[in-house]
Amino acid sequence: MPVQINWPAVGAVALPHVGGIAGGIITKRAIKSWYENLKRPDWRPPNWAFAPVWTSLYTGMGYASYLVWRDGGGFEGAARLPLVVYGSNLLFNWAWTPIFFGARDIKLALIEMQLVNATAVATAFLFHRINPIAGLLIVPYCLWLSVATTLNYVIYRDNKDNPKIKEIKEN
Repeated sequence: MPVQINWPAVGAVALPHVGGIAGGIITKRAIKSWYENLKRPDWRPPNWAFAPVWTSLYTGMGYASYLVWRDGGGFEGAARLPLVVYGSNLLFNWAWTPIFFGARDIKLALIEMQLVNATAVATAFLFHRINPIAGLLIVPYCLWLSVATTLNYVIYRDNKDNPKIKEIKEN
């Protein structure tokens, strides 16, 4: 019996990873030349933890979006608004990395992170109305965003008085 591939589910799961891969490339370039030279809290997750955490979160988010698309009538049904909010969240999420690691603008990244947080919570709420499991799949993402937001804030607070923060180069 041939294997049936659910292409809408595959596409929905793959989509969040597009920005994640691009962000990973930007991040990798800035880790040693910039990020490692910032004052960072001792409680921060180790650098190696970010890739598997984001991979898991993006996979769950993508599958949740598929459940909502499937159960909410796609873009022509009740799923339209939740999927638009989710799409906005992905764009805000993907924008954070170029702001923080690319432009090295910690304050703007912190401000932009509030858009990520607001649309993530809205996504969880709206997804839950269509498919409760989909809403719950967004909860770990929201929890991780609280860690990421706090980390962004502490890095901003501890480095904001350094006038050369954007100029830190590799030794």
